[in-house]
Amino acid sequence: MSEAAKLREEICLLAKSMFDRGLTCGASGNISARLTDGTILVTPTGSSMGFLDPARISHLDARFQHIDGDLPTKEVPLHSAFYDTRQQTGAVVHLHSTHSVAWSMLPEVDPEDVLPPLTPYSIMRVGRVKLLPFFLPGDPEMGNAVRGLAGQRSAVLLANHGPVVAGKDIWAASIAMEELEETAKLALLTRGLNPRQLSAEQISALYDMTGHSK
Repeated sequence: MSEAAKLREEICLLAKSMFDRGLTCGASGNISARLTDGTILVTPTGSSMGFLDPARISHLDARFQHIDGDLPTKEVPLHSAFYDTRQQTGAVVHLHSTHSVAWSMLPEVDPEDVLPPLTPYSIMRVGRVKLLPFFLPGDPEMGNAVRGLAGQRSAVLLANHGPVVAGKDIWAASIAMEELEETAKLALLTRGLNPRQLSAEQISALYDMTGHSK
């Protein structure tokens, strides 16, 4: 099986897994991944992540121009911003996952560091998450907002919309996305209960372990 064929299968496998577990619904969410030749595979516009066809995955050139397959998601500018500003990016996952979206709407959320330090895993796999303002779906300004971070964050949370996570490959990006969503869920479950959080020293040690920006 060729690299492209294998990656197409992996995109569909992971997308269906997320859809089946309720991490995204309807025709929401999109995934992209980069091939070794620099071209990009991305889920098509208007598609459901639970019912993707590997043969219809969009194929874009290194400048994000359509080569073949179905037309790509309208969120290509958002994906391209991570590839352009983070050289290590091999895949990008964007969901409309319920708990993350709910967390993005709350007034007490720190826009510079969205997730409270409840477990080590969001720090190890995601790092600090920036809250970006609301944009209309497909607005290229989302990509400009990500570019404004100059590659310093591997994940952002779009207000009233959903999280976007970049990773070294599609598996790393998907695992980090799920950790982000689970941490948002924990934050909602413990909201108002004064949960015991990780200390500043523990957080610093975790950042030192993983190399994420503090």
